[in-house]
Amino acid sequence: MTAPCMVIVAYIVPKLADYSAAALDAAVLQLLAALKEEADHAWSSETAWKAFRDRWIGRKSGQLTQVNDLWLKAAPKDAKREVGRRVNEIRMEVEHAVEKAEGLYLEWKTTTRAPESIESVDITLPGISRPIGAEHPVMRTSREMVAVFQKLGYSVADGPVIETDYYNFEALNFPPNHPARDTQDTLFIAGQQAKPLRERLLLRTHTSPVQIRTMEKMRPPIRIVIPGTVHRNDPPDASHSPMFHQIEGLAVDTNITFGDLKGTLDHAMKEFFGSSVKTSFRPSFFPFTEPSAEMFVSCFICGGSGRRGSDPCRPCKQTGWIEILGCGMVDPNVFEFVKDNGYDPKNISGFAFGMGADRIALLKYGVEDLQLFFQGDVRFLQQFS
Repeated sequence: MTAPCMVIVAYIVPKLADYSAAALDAAVLQLLAALKEEADHAWSSETAWKAFRDRWIGRKSGQLTQVNDLWLKAAPKDAKREVGRRVNEIRMEVEHAVEKAEGLYLEWKTTTRAPESIESVDITLPGISRPIGAEHPVMRTSREMVAVFQKLGYSVADGPVIETDYYNFEALNFPPNHPARDTQDTLFIAGQQAKPLRERLLLRTHTSPVQIRTMEKMRPPIRIVIPGTVHRNDPPDASHSPMFHQIEGLAVDTNITFGDLKGTLDHAMKEFFGSSVKTSFRPSFFPFTEPSAEMFVSCFICGGSGRRGSDPCRPCKQTGWIEILGCGMVDPNVFEFVKDNGYDPKNISGFAFGMGADRIALLKYGVEDLQLFFQGDVRFLQQFS
């Protein structure tokens, strides 16, 4: 089958001045003749077939649209019935012609190979090298930290990013109007004002809601580690992002003490940063833990000296210590929300902790601007492949 090649004068739908049966029949015959002529040459290439299709059935300026506007809509009231019948016949013919042209084009395409499309292949040339992707540094850091706690017997838990006020705040000892809510810089979902406060939706500000959800499903003892994304209304800069990654942990059992918390986190930090690091705990406040503490590790960059040669150590601000995470013993008020599932604060105790995976990645890889992790610049990310 050989593709045809000839010049065709484009048909233009005329306006009708006469709507008699004879005039309508003549106009229809002229249109169908033009349709057949164009259809006979519409399968010569993909471009020709698509142009034919768009020209006749295009919604905005196709020939069918023109017929409908110039013939049917403009027809006198007493002639609309006859014009409408002929327009329907034309529509069926056009759709059939377009479908047939497509079939002929596909048949020609599969049975014909143009000489210019034949390419010689040099089989001695090396293959195309495709760059292999690598794990994102923040994801790698999160996975490595989670693996440390998995070795200690912790299970990985997960939960929804869009949370209710109840799980994000109320069940974690953030009662309504508690001042600590303001520090969360929460992003609320629009259109929730009609709902009760505890049912309103928001983007979770920490992964702590997963702790409550897990305690609702599982009876003690539990040991879980919770990696995931969280959101807060922080303008992006070198150390802040409206979306970042957290790793939290929860352990609940009988007779768990603050000593268990210190021992667990000390071991985890030595496993992650190296056996030479030291840990320090300083009092702090979190609504869901009591007592609460901030944990510091000795600077693994300057060795705790506060200086890098003759220059000051910027990561630890010359103090020799780097703040890593917040932690504490689970507040008994939190257990009251899941008391019926075996978490009676008179019989059990637990500890919780939370850290930012992005911050740890900054320290681990010596990156000074957090935004570099999220800008997708391959030149930056390929350093970690």
